[in-house]
Amino acid sequence: MNSKKKVLVGMSGGVDSTVSALLLKKDGYDVEGLYMKLHSKPGYHEIHLARAQKAANFVGMKLHVLDLQDTFNEKVFQPFIDTYAEGKTPNPCALCNRNLKFGEMVKFADSIGADYVATGHYIKTDGRYFYQAEDDTKDQSYFLFYVQKNILSKLIFPLGSRHKSDIKEFAASIKGLESFASQGESSEICFVETTYTDLLKDYVDVDNRGEVFDQDGNVVGEHKGYMHYTIGKRKGFTVKGAHEPHYVLSIDAKKNQITVGKKEELACNNVILENLNMFDDSDEFDTTVKLRYRTKAVPCHVKIENDKATVTLKESVFGVATGQAAVFYDGDKLIGGGWICAV
Repeated sequence: MNSKKKVLVGMSGGVDSTVSALLLKKDGYDVEGLYMKLHSKPGYHEIHLARAQKAANFVGMKLHVLDLQDTFNEKVFQPFIDTYAEGKTPNPCALCNRNLKFGEMVKFADSIGADYVATGHYIKTDGRYFYQAEDDTKDQSYFLFYVQKNILSKLIFPLGSRHKSDIKEFAASIKGLESFASQGESSEICFVETTYTDLLKDYVDVDNRGEVFDQDGNVVGEHKGYMHYTIGKRKGFTVKGAHEPHYVLSIDAKKNQITVGKKEELACNNVILENLNMFDDSDEFDTTVKLRYRTKAVPCHVKIENDKATVTLKESVFGVATGQAAVFYDGDKLIGGGWICAV
């Protein structure tokens, strides 16, 4: 029991953050909530803030509201657009977690004298490392690899050892919280309503037709505009006379060209990472790495020099995209990661 410790809970209006706040209150913490206005999707905050306020009222806690739309645009949304414009595949959630959810929120917690920050993320921490959640279908550790390690001792994740199905069941069993249990899941990227290209159309010329090349530099077809593609995509372009599937192997944003090939040509055995965020100090080690969310971690050898990591994969990975995160795991322990800048 922690009767005097104050914890600030990030409230989204969803079942996970609501149950997290309730569990912390039951554990004896002095709980306050924070709703962060991040993106500026029309009508979004009216609905979710009302839900967060309903949850706060139910828990019996104060709800703060922080408007971070300008910071979000600068540190998450604009980089999202710029990364696609460069022909890379962004990971906005990892940037948002570092800069806003576990950046601005921690600053706000300090300003109100909170000892801890909690969220409804499915992840565990011992104050020094992150660990994968008990519910591996919901584990969010991949998206938290970029959080600064000096704040880990302030973080609490009440759902790390629980399963999503139990959380929904728990909410459904509490009078007044039933509606939270039946709410739809939030989308993977909260500010993308339909497809990312629909969103990008308002900011850049997405539909700029261009040529498709093979590995030998021959023009073999046409594409809809390079921003429609990520590495490994196999649809949405033409390849003359092709009898088997072709996949995007590389994207040249400056020339508005894509190069395609057969699946075996997608195989990747080495990646270079920049902007590292390591929880360990080793500069050469064997471990496993995830090169995209929802993929399995593969064995690798890592060598870090001059703030870049050379990762030698011990088995081929298909469809590795620059701009994505590469995250290192030792079993279920997250030991760091970086951003893929070359393959």
